[in-house]
Amino acid sequence: MEKKVSVIIPVYNSEKYIKECIESVINQTYQNLEIIVIDDCSMDSSIELVKNIKDDRINIISLPENIGVSNARNKGIEVATGDYICFIDSDDIWMREKIEKQVEFIEKNGYEFIYSNYAFLRGGNIDLKKCKKTHVPKSLTYNQALKNTTIFVSTVMINMKKINKDDICMPIMQIGQDTATWWNLLKKGLVAYGMDEVFAYYRVRSNSLASNKFRAVIGAWKLYSMQEIGFFKRIFCFNCYLFNAIKRRI
Repeated sequence: MEKKVSVIIPVYNSEKYIKECIESVINQTYQNLEIIVIDDCSMDSSIELVKNIKDDRINIISLPENIGVSNARNKGIEVATGDYICFIDSDDIWMREKIEKQVEFIEKNGYEFIYSNYAFLRGGNIDLKKCKKTHVPKSLTYNQALKNTTIFVSTVMINMKKINKDDICMPIMQIGQDTATWWNLLKKGLVAYGMDEVFAYYRVRSNSLASNKFRAVIGAWKLYSMQEIGFFKRIFCFNCYLFNAIKRRI
């Protein structure tokens, strides 16, 4: 019997892109999905657009107050019933074979935690020739991940038969909550395994938190400051992060 995959989508004022995002999920070649849409008190037509998509696998959870992306994802994790959990942000897009290939990869190797390559999407058109692609390592340990924050949330798949839900609940942070979660997992001795194939498109928006480079750098430094590592190692890893982040965007 096919394993069930839970897909968690936090939504806040995403009317411009949410339909395209949802369609990239429901059109997956792998169909045994539960699609958990967490409405974080959107003030636009995002959820009306989702409701107009006729698919019984979609479960909309409307929160009574705006609690931020970390808590919204955590609510999705709480209600998820799948053998595997994936995340996708409401303005990102998946390739059609993303889940099928990842399920095959994770089951064949018995992995706990995997991720993949992705491409930066600027504007509305998906064209691999125009999108800047990243390249991800085959595996990352905790110490390696400190120097290369390449694990992108919309490419991750977590094996819930081997990892507890409490271990993937995301800390309450404005920036970097997903990276903090991956580091917490790897710190326990897990290894993240990468597939160097583009399965997701990360939409770069001028008004997104991550697009504000200064805030992103400050947020990253705070993230490193939370790690129980020596000061000089922290400086070294932070400089590696800056180098790799710039290389990915060029």
